[in-house]
Amino acid sequence: MRQLNLDQLRTLVSIVDLGTFSAAAQALHLAQPTVSLHISELESRLGARLVVRGSRRITPTAAGAALVERARRLLRDADDAVDAVRRQAEGRLGRVRLGTSTGVVVDLLPQVLEALEASNPGIDVEVSILGSTEAMSRLATGTLDIGLVAVPQPPLRDIVVTRWRSQPMMAFVPRKWQAPKRVTPSWLAAQPLIFNDASTHMYRLTTEWFAAAGEVPRARIELNYDAAMRSLVAAGYGAAVLPLNKTDDERLDERLQVLPLSPRLVRRLGIAHRPRASLDGATESVLRILETFRQA
Repeated sequence: MRQLNLDQLRTLVSIVDLGTFSAAAQALHLAQPTVSLHISELESRLGARLVVRGSRRITPTAAGAALVERARRLLRDADDAVDAVRRQAEGRLGRVRLGTSTGVVVDLLPQVLEALEASNPGIDVEVSILGSTEAMSRLATGTLDIGLVAVPQPPLRDIVVTRWRSQPMMAFVPRKWQAPKRVTPSWLAAQPLIFNDASTHMYRLTTEWFAAAGEVPRARIELNYDAAMRSLVAAGYGAAVLPLNKTDDERLDERLQVLPLSPRLVRRLGIAHRPRASLDGATESVLRILETFRQA
C-alpha cells in the first residue's frame, strides 16, 4: 500500500471539523472537486469508507474517526518538523560546537553566551576547552564548528581565520618579590618561571619575546591552565607571563602583583571557521554574535 498523503489527511480533518466539502475547500484554498478526490483516494487506498454524506453535515464513520484522531497527531508532528527545519535554516535552532582556551572562557565567553541566549535561545553551544592547535585540527576534520584561536595560525585549506580581539600580556609576580615597575626579559629570565605548556601558542609567544632580547630561560614547571599558573605564582613558586583578562581587577589574588612588560607583548585572538557559504544557520548566528565583540 502506498504511504498516506498528508494533504489528503489535512483535507479529511478539515471536512470533519467544518462539516462540509465546500467549507473545507474554502478553508484549504482548494477546488471542491480536489477535496472530493482527496477523500475518494483515501478511501480507496485504505479500503474503508471514511465519511457519511448527510443532508446538512458530513460525519465520520468509525474508521474515519479513528483516522482523524491519528491524522491530527501526524499533522502536528509534520508542522513541528517543518518549523524545526525552518528555525534551523534561519539560525534560530541548532547545536554549535565551539572550542576555546580557558582564558577566553573565563573572560569573554559568558558575555557571548548571554547575548546569544537573549537573541537565539534555541541554539545550544557545546564548549570544549582546547588549545589553538587542537581547535584548528578539529575544524579541519569537521568535529568543531568555531574555534577562538591565537593568531597568526598556519593556513589550513577551507578554514577561515579573522582577527577578533587582543589581550595585553603581563608579568604575574608574587607580591612578596621586589620587582621593577616594568618587567624586562633580562629581569624575568633571572627569576623562577612558570610557563605554558610547550605545545601552546602562548608558550611560543612568550619564548619569542625572551629570544628577541637574547634570553633563553628555562621554566620550573609547564602547565596549560591559566588559573593553576596564577595560583602557583600567588604561592611564591615563580613568575609567569599571562594575558590580562578584562575581569582580572575584580578577582586577582592579593598575593599577586601584575606588572607591564617592556617591551610590550600582545596576544591576538581570531575566529576560525569553515567558509560561510557552507555553514548552517545556527553556526552563522553564533558567528554574528561573536563579531559584535570584535575590537576595532
